[in-house]
Amino acid sequence: MDSQFTISYQIGDVLYLNLTNRCSNKCVFCIRESQAGVGYNLWLEKEPTVLEILDAVMEPAQYKEIVFCGYGEPLSRLDVVKEVASNLKGRGAKSIRINTNGKANIFYGRNIVPDVGGIIDTMSISLNAHNAVTYNELCNPVEGEEAYYAILDFARKCIGVIPKVILSVVEWPGVNIEACEKIALEIGADFRLRKPTL
Repeated sequence: MDSQFTISYQIGDVLYLNLTNRCSNKCVFCIRESQAGVGYNLWLEKEPTVLEILDAVMEPAQYKEIVFCGYGEPLSRLDVVKEVASNLKGRGAKSIRINTNGKANIFYGRNIVPDVGGIIDTMSISLNAHNAVTYNELCNPVEGEEAYYAILDFARKCIGVIPKVILSVVEWPGVNIEACEKIALEIGADFRLRKPTL
């Protein structure tokens, strides 16, 4: 595989799929800002096609989980996610997760959760803050304060449609971890604390 065009990368028994560089946030703790990264060059020269992505997953059933997660927001390519995930499920993928900033419904102007119901096993949503003000300071969303409330609404819409919903937070100064965990539990989601990569 061309090191300048990393579509899939493996960490342990999990395979990650890198679909895009595009993201509507500029988070202070983003892995894009890290020198270390994840050990792979994830900057894409172009966005891979469905066939290129599928070619990068030789045997889906061998992985514990396949995750849509790269340098950008995977749900900005919703149709690609749907087609690839459906194909991988048909080829024996055990579990499929999307790591998302949770703003797809703003992006598309509609609720996209039903689009991925039945093909996605886990939706991991980056909450990253206990309120909108802190979220704006850390994540610099192009949508402004609306972004934070849209993320919470997206998470609520995932409950009951996606089998497992996770709200994740990066351990960072100024973030009230306990308050974030309470938000997740009130919504009915699992909570995950992530370590910064910087």
